Amino acid sequence: MTRKQRRLTIIGGSLAVLAVAAALVLNAMSDSIVFFSTPKMVAERHIQPGKRFRLGGLVQPGSLVHGDNLKVTFEVGDGSAALPVSYQGILPDLFREGQGIVAEGALDASGVFKADTVLAKHDENYMPKDVADALKKQGLWKEEYGAASKRSNASAATAAQREQGAAR
Repeated sequence: MTRKQRRLTIIGGSLAVLAVAAALVLNAMSDSIVFFSTPKMVAERHIQPGKRFRLGGLVQPGSLVHGDNLKVTFEVGDGSAALPVSYQGILPDLFREGQGIVAEGALDASGVFKADTVLAKHDENYMPKDVADALKKQGLWKEEYGAASKRSNASAATAAQREQGAAR
């Protein structure tokens, strides 16, 4: 075997080993690649109790119940299914009924999702005040921007007031 053939054989073998390793890693992570599972996906997959995953959906109206020691129960739905969630801790400022959330945790034996982290999705229509002012100056402002911007500014003001109250 010549030097060139030996070099090509080593390069080809290395690429084959790399491809097999990449395939194994991607196969092992196939369930983890999804950012979150909806309640319908949880029901379809028959996820075993104790297996950690992210649950995403909307907090169902009328399902939020505050208990003792920061314990909260609510239902997360996706329009076709709902899953009860139990969480103990401080909820994000943007958390409310009808709001999108992503919770991390695991199902217990009774089918309740025990969350250890709850993240509230922010309004995707958020627009900083300086961007809104620039759009108004250019004549590109649309009224639907105003409603979203006012909601975002109001939630920012509420958060600032809470921080000031906590600092005192």
